[in-house]
Amino acid sequence: MAKYLFVYHGGSHPETKEAQAKVMAAWGHWFGSMGKALIDGGNPVGKSWTVRSNGTVAKDGGANPASGYSLIEAQNLDDALAKAKGCPLLAAGGSVEIAQAMDM
Repeated sequence: MAKYLFVYHGGSHPETKEAQAKVMAAWGHWFGSMGKALIDGGNPVGKSWTVRSNGTVAKDGGANPASGYSLIEAQNLDDALAKAKGCPLLAAGGSVEIAQAMDM
């Protein structure tokens, strides 16, 4: 099985405690649905910074700053894409970037 990095972008933040609990439950359900395929549920991330090849730093995180990550196992890219389609962030207007993690 291959490993895939899911990088989360955007999404709205729930404003009430009830909405936060609902979102957390949705993430827990999604992670649980992947079983042993979930290697690392990851975490949300704070403000991102981008260091460019010329040494300058973009303080806005670039065009599409990351908001979190996870690492999963999947049989192939199609399986990883199918798993990503269940991500609760999509319902909040966010997106999931997927990249195969290469063994070195």
